[in-house]
Amino acid sequence: MDDFDFIPIFGYLAALLTTISFLPQAIKTIKEKNTEGISLVMYSLFTSGVLMWLVYGIFVKDTPIIIANSITLILAVTILALKIKYSSNAKLK
Repeated sequence: MDDFDFIPIFGYLAALLTTISFLPQAIKTIKEKNTEGISLVMYSLFTSGVLMWLVYGIFVKDTPIIIANSITLILAVTILALKIKYSSNAKLK
């Protein structure tokens, strides 16, 4: 048991917690289709940052970073697309 490496557990827990913390907002935004309170600039920067973390994780072959950022990127791109779509719709009215 002395040889057990606890470090990867921290990576997986961090990945799990940060991804789960993002889910309620993503689900609410997708269900309600309300993006009024979301900043387009902030979400664009956030989505770009998540993409960069994913690429970094791939480069360093870090599974927790790859898994967490893959899931978060899918959700972030979805919300960003909804923000762009509904912001465009509001301008057309």
